[in-house]
Amino acid sequence: MAEFICRLGTPAGEVVTRTVEAVGVQEARVRLEAEGFRVFSVAPPKVAGLGGLTRGGKGGTAPRVKPGDFLLFNQQLSAILRAGIPILQAVAMLRRRASSSRLRLVLEDVEEKIRSGMALSSAFAAQGPIFPRIYTASILAGERSGALDDVLARYVAYMRRGVEIRRKIRGALAYPLFLLAASMGMVMFLTVYVVPKMSSLFEGFNRELPAVTKTVIGISHFASENFYWLVPAVLVGAVALYLWTRTPTGALNLDRFLLKLPIVSQLIRQLAVAQMTRSLATLLAGGITLVESWEIAAESITNKELRARSSATLPMIREGRSFTESLESAGWIPPLALDMIGVGERSGSLREMLEEVADFHDRESEVRLEQLTTVLEPAILLVMGGVVVTILLSIYLPIIQSISNLSFRG
Repeated sequence: MAEFICRLGTPAGEVVTRTVEAVGVQEARVRLEAEGFRVFSVAPPKVAGLGGLTRGGKGGTAPRVKPGDFLLFNQQLSAILRAGIPILQAVAMLRRRASSSRLRLVLEDVEEKIRSGMALSSAFAAQGPIFPRIYTASILAGERSGALDDVLARYVAYMRRGVEIRRKIRGALAYPLFLLAASMGMVMFLTVYVVPKMSSLFEGFNRELPAVTKTVIGISHFASENFYWLVPAVLVGAVALYLWTRTPTGALNLDRFLLKLPIVSQLIRQLAVAQMTRSLATLLAGGITLVESWEIAAESITNKELRARSSATLPMIREGRSFTESLESAGWIPPLALDMIGVGERSGSLREMLEEVADFHDRESEVRLEQLTTVLEPAILLVMGGVVVTILLSIYLPIIQSISNLSFRG
């Protein structure tokens, strides 16, 4: 099954964009027409229409554009369009000035599609997974409303906040990861180099070695004698585990496991609520319907388990049930967020309340992140320090006992 990006007309007269899984273009078109949609276009699978990218030596795969480059491009595009420059000229100008080679290749294909008569939203949607659905949907809403520059400005604010959150997460976890790597390096040095040197000294002792020394020496001999195949085996295992987490089953199991960890689970939920509500508010501000906005906003959740629970509520919203009641059935959104969304829905200020929920949970996620780093650093020090102390104790304990024995005989 392949994914197709379809531009559709609803029975209510709205133009929407959906992603449909089907064997071919014809099957996707027939299925959508049977559901009552008017099919305007069905974009081929993800790598179609990327002639510029295949010329870049990627073998037809879609390269990722760095968030910083993408943010800068949208900031410049919003400013240029606000100045009254036509879309085709704006894209061509930004393509020539783009510092990222990947972004230049993508914009080259977008420019070609616009020259052929395709709308800006369709040209970006045809690039497949390079651009998120919330981006193409926002552009489509801006084209329909005639306020593309305003919609892009709102999306830039949304994306800037996402980049800021990711930067804070990386900064907060940098020191614990460095501490863990340094501690593991020290343990490996002691185990592979120092302990084998000392074990030859212990052979001259005419007495029984302590149990902790025997254990550490046994582990050290095993590691040093099998070093040349043990390290590649560990690396292969790590790569295999990483590749498994990239599969749908592995990623889902990993996300479910993370939701069971203390503090980490709360942090993931806070980040998911903030991401979901901010995406939804951005889409609603662009004039997209609640059903279509929720379908796209649910896809912005990075945790696949929470995403599946959220997407499962879409049929309830389509049936006309309360949005707050549908969210509550997902079973993972905090009660406070549900109460705030319910107030916004009843008062007719849902978009404004969603932005308040996003800001509140962004602040809460920063608190949870500080708690996580506060727990991680002493935990790493305690565990790795215990391992180092055990190794040093196994080295010095026989020496201390021998010195004590000699002193006693003297």
